[in-house]
Amino acid sequence: MPPTSTGASFFSTSHTIPRDWTTDRMPALTGTLAVVTGANGGIGLVTARELALAGATVILAVRDPARGDAAARTIDNAVPGARLRVRRLDLADLGSVRDFAAELTAEHDTLDLLVNNAGVMAVPRRLTTADGFELQLGTNHLGHFALTGLLLPALLNAPQPRVVTVSSTLHTLGRIDFDDLHGEHRYSRYGAYGQSKLANLLFTGELDRRATAAGSSLRAIAAHPGYASTNLQLTGQGAVTRAVMACSNALFAVSPRTGARPVLCAATLPDLPGGVFVGPRGLGGYRGSPGVTRPHHRARDQRDAARLWELSADATGVHYDFADRGAPAHGPAGSDRRLED
Repeated sequence: MPPTSTGASFFSTSHTIPRDWTTDRMPALTGTLAVVTGANGGIGLVTARELALAGATVILAVRDPARGDAAARTIDNAVPGARLRVRRLDLADLGSVRDFAAELTAEHDTLDLLVNNAGVMAVPRRLTTADGFELQLGTNHLGHFALTGLLLPALLNAPQPRVVTVSSTLHTLGRIDFDDLHGEHRYSRYGAYGQSKLANLLFTGELDRRATAAGSSLRAIAAHPGYASTNLQLTGQGAVTRAVMACSNALFAVSPRTGARPVLCAATLPDLPGGVFVGPRGLGGYRGSPGVTRPHHRARDQRDAARLWELSADATGVHYDFADRGAPAHGPAGSDRRLED
């Protein structure tokens, strides 16, 4: 295990993002390759669209390819000539994660940006993934942990690779229950969701720390959208809860376009260091322009981060090697290939 302190920041708030930052200030991304998980709707769709508008080749990693194709057509209508690919990825199935990574690395030897956005929220009863993990932890954290590790060789081939993992303000509800990580003895829908979002932050901090310790240029950054109106909040809810949340969304929530701004800032702001948490700076983190924020103290616990990392590696069978840059690919990174319907 790497030493517990390397000098890498663990959610530092010393960096300042300009208050007037908007997506209009994103740099040109022509020639870069990005993967966005959960890109078929909500924040993921907006993120993929804005990256494509800036010139990136974007791979829409989605569980349902038909919905992915529909999302790609939506982007293509808004961004004529967008360079897009749709690929199936089910984060609740490590076999699917491995297949996705193998296909991508066979086609591209370099990956510039990975946006770990997909997730499930507040599943009413305990369900498990194909590999037996509690569904929310397995999808939101372990699936992305495995995906990032399997794509690490391609990321390390990029000059300034970046991994952005989307967390939530509800990470404050979470505690990493190392004695019952998968809720086998006690399950709470929001407790499990909070644990998974806390795990996203611990993963980001530990990834950035380990990358820095290895002398890598990879930057790991976390982001959250604030209170954004997306279908994620309504999935799996009862009729009454759905009605109440839909009303709350209409009154208080920001749009997916606004909610995606912190994610896009985290993904593209040139001088943004690794090991920071980007979210709305107003109304307690629920809305406003993107800024660097400090997560709950449990997200800054380096011992828990290191312990969770080792457990995640053992559970998924994915062990990170920062010296491995993989074999040459069969196709150029960032190649200009349009969506195939």
